[in-house]
Amino acid sequence: MENHEIESAIEAILFVSGEPVKISRIAGVLDVEESVIEEAANRLRDKFSFERRGIRLMRLEEKLQLGSSPEYADYIRRALETRKPPQLTGPALEVLAIIAYFGPATRAEVEQIRGVDSSYTVGLLQERELIESCGRLNAPGRPMQFKTTHNFLRIFGLESLDQLPELPHVEGSGDEKEGIHNAILELKARETEMELESEETFE
Repeated sequence: MENHEIESAIEAILFVSGEPVKISRIAGVLDVEESVIEEAANRLRDKFSFERRGIRLMRLEEKLQLGSSPEYADYIRRALETRKPPQLTGPALEVLAIIAYFGPATRAEVEQIRGVDSSYTVGLLQERELIESCGRLNAPGRPMQFKTTHNFLRIFGLESLDQLPELPHVEGSGDEKEGIHNAILELKARETEMELESEETFE
């Protein structure tokens, strides 16, 4: 297959899917190497951006997905008469940052860093599909562990957790809390950048 055919095939597969699709699966369907799909996806992403298209191609770890361009979010909401998604509050961002930077993490580990009960916030983040369970810790009681999801990567404009800004090293007690404070600021900036502001909030 020629390059333009591969790009068109990727675009068609992702458009119809509506969900993230593994690069390996697309490569298998098109009978090409995964590196060929990655190169074609990069060309497509650059093309959409250069032409200021209404869609963009996102990489979410080992998967690809099509989504709408953030700058047209307001028009989409008005056209579809949908409300803006609720903006994450400080407590929610705090829990999310802990799990993103230190996960997989149990609720007890989150609470140890925060110093307050976090069961309600953990549950809400699960409902928003920003975190998910990923097994149990091999410890007494076998507590559930949580990690961030592909939805988290998509919402905050990341391809993988490796793209999270590095936390500054802080010496002494309370270093985790100070690092998490900086992480919250980074996530908040990304949330605003990705146009996820809303009149609603949740804690």
